Amino acid sequence: MREMSFGRILTAMVTPMNEALEINYEEAKRLAQYLIAHGSDSVVVCGTTGESPTVKDDEKVELFRVVKEALGKTPVIAGIGSYSTDDSVSLARKAATTGVDGLMAVVPYYNKPSQEGLYQHFKAIAEATSLPLVLYNVPSRTVTNLMPATVKRLAEIPNIVALKEAAGSVDQVTELKRILPPEFVIYSGDDSMTLPMLALGCDGVISVAAHVIGEEMKQMIDAWFAGDAIQATQWHLDLFPIFKGIFVTTNPVPIKSIVNMLGINAGGVRLPLANATLDEMKFLNDLMDSIKKLRANKSTAQITPELKVACETASNTIV
Repeated sequence: MREMSFGRILTAMVTPMNEALEINYEEAKRLAQYLIAHGSDSVVVCGTTGESPTVKDDEKVELFRVVKEALGKTPVIAGIGSYSTDDSVSLARKAATTGVDGLMAVVPYYNKPSQEGLYQHFKAIAEATSLPLVLYNVPSRTVTNLMPATVKRLAEIPNIVALKEAAGSVDQVTELKRILPPEFVIYSGDDSMTLPMLALGCDGVISVAAHVIGEEMKQMIDAWFAGDAIQATQWHLDLFPIFKGIFVTTNPVPIKSIVNMLGINAGGVRLPLANATLDEMKFLNDLMDSIKKLRANKSTAQITPELKVACETASNTIV
């Protein structure tokens, strides 16, 4: 089961909605195709960025179906996680009937399970279908941290193949790389941690920013895997303000606003999320202007002599 490949850039796509906040399935198909045309290798449907807590299961299943239909052979990963093991298992089984290529399940939120509870939760989901399963650790939202030792146990289950790691800890990523089998895939769950995690031997990113800078992120990641640490680092520095700016308020509020600016009708967000304020919209408009300026300078910012020396020194110390 380890032979899966979802690529290096997976976009956790927003869920488009109409003015009545009903799912806009046609725009979902259009957005998915746009993302693949602009740097993404795969998409994740109904993750956090897709407003999974407020999207009903029947809506999720239809989203899985229409996005997979729109993308054909391109991998589609279905977000099926919740704080209920039974509900997650049920949705996993329904998702498996839609043709999706994999599942992603977040650490259960609110009820704060133990590490043994997490192991049993993910084991039950994995055993519900034959699809590859991606674990998702984001303790800033779930409170509970999926610890490396638990991930190691879960990695022994054949169809648990990857981890989206968003604890924000370099030490935790280091421990994961130390103890997990080399074929177990680790994706950054934070755009701004992509390059640092690549430097630790991780495999790519499950991204929010790729909605708008997917091609630039692809250049950064491709540069790293081509052995050009200097160029990859420069891309990271150039993109860093964008990585942070798209979280000016709670995700996915800013990125939905930006997708609307791109001409794709993503619509608003369902309560309890609230749409961006006027001040936040001004910030996001300014952020879009900065992206346009970055693109106008195809060479990006100049690589300074200091940066070149620092990168070369770092490269020479990595064994």
